[in-house]
Amino acid sequence: MWTVPKPKYKNAFSEEGDITVNIGGVRVVLFGDDLQRYPESRLAELSSCSAQNPELISTLCDDFDPGRKEFYFDRDPDSFKCIIDVYYFDEIHIKTGICPICFIKEMEFWKIDQSVLDECCKSYLSEKEEELKEIANKVKAILEDLDGDQCITRTQRCQRFLWRLMEKPDSSLPARIIAIASFLSILLSAVVMCVSTIPELQVTNAEGKLVEHPTMEGIETVCMLWFTAEFVLRLASSPSKVRFALSIMNIIDFMAIMPFYVVLSLTLLGTTSMMELVNVQQAVQALRIMRIARIFKLARHSSGLQTLTYALKRSLKELGLLLMYMGVGIFVFSALAYTMEQSHPETLFRSIPQSFWWAIITMTTVGYGDIYPKTTLGKCNAAVSFLCGVIAIALPIHPIINNFVVFYNKQKVLETAAKHEVELMELKSGGQARKKSQE
Repeated sequence: MWTVPKPKYKNAFSEEGDITVNIGGVRVVLFGDDLQRYPESRLAELSSCSAQNPELISTLCDDFDPGRKEFYFDRDPDSFKCIIDVYYFDEIHIKTGICPICFIKEMEFWKIDQSVLDECCKSYLSEKEEELKEIANKVKAILEDLDGDQCITRTQRCQRFLWRLMEKPDSSLPARIIAIASFLSILLSAVVMCVSTIPELQVTNAEGKLVEHPTMEGIETVCMLWFTAEFVLRLASSPSKVRFALSIMNIIDFMAIMPFYVVLSLTLLGTTSMMELVNVQQAVQALRIMRIARIFKLARHSSGLQTLTYALKRSLKELGLLLMYMGVGIFVFSALAYTMEQSHPETLFRSIPQSFWWAIITMTTVGYGDIYPKTTLGKCNAAVSFLCGVIAIALPIHPIINNFVVFYNKQKVLETAAKHEVELMELKSGGQARKKSQE
């Protein structure tokens, strides 16, 4: 139930002190006393100005009918219905279906400060402003690609062409072929790394040890040469070398390439006695294990993996809650299991830290069976820990999935909006060119 007067939507002449406005065909009678609550607003200035001052009135409205004492505005009536709430409730809510950016322009026209917006609308507005910034950045990137042929020097044109060839798969057919070749090289390298560990496919060296098959080493060498050439070309053609070096994906690329050359250097430059050292052999083995970093290069060519990464970043709070729930549960149930199993002579729970492993595999529903309770109370504790683990893991899953879907759909909308904006800019530039030619 309304506790303050509402504006009257009626077909009647305004009384003394009140004003009648026509917003896009909708006539509204507003009370002067209420409008003076915000004396710097446009409506308050209209209510206080005299009808004998047409010059001032013309600066405040689009048109004025002296006979009906009605002010005309060519504005959105739906937005105005939200604007006038500030005179009665001291706050404004943006209704569903109204563009928040356009609504801010309406508030600026009516001279209403943004501080009267409700907190929920402010957060919604900030999200839309961030989306506009992202669209502007995407449009800027597209325009930079389109203006690449207008570089000053030939070197700059070659650098821009090479950058689009290596970094923009959608720019041309050769760029798409290179992206596909890079994607297949990553998969081939990962497959070779896995297959080369099969004993049946390995060969015996002079010392009687199993080593990788020469064919596998040859394929790996070819893949690494491709990765190296790709990385060097991208670095050479990068517009900003510092930004390129600090990029996470480029750091992953470097970490995937570096072990190959370090191992190669130790093998070719190191003496036989040096390679026989245990520490050096362990270092070489560790560097070979780092080859698994190549699989992360797939994120460069997969928008789905990139979206998953951003969704996980936005779900750090939910993931933190999951780790907290699991940590508390692991500590509690491992301590209970250790205490309850001490009465059994053949207990497998030797200490609480050792029981952490049992609590982890039980709460995550893995259950290897290497350690298990043997008492009745211990089994009841295991059943409760199992149920609590299922609930703890299931609780944050929905927010994480929702963040993934929202971010993925948002990226698609932003890409479409950016392309649409570029098309509009091209149409406008084409229309202006035709006008100049006609003149």
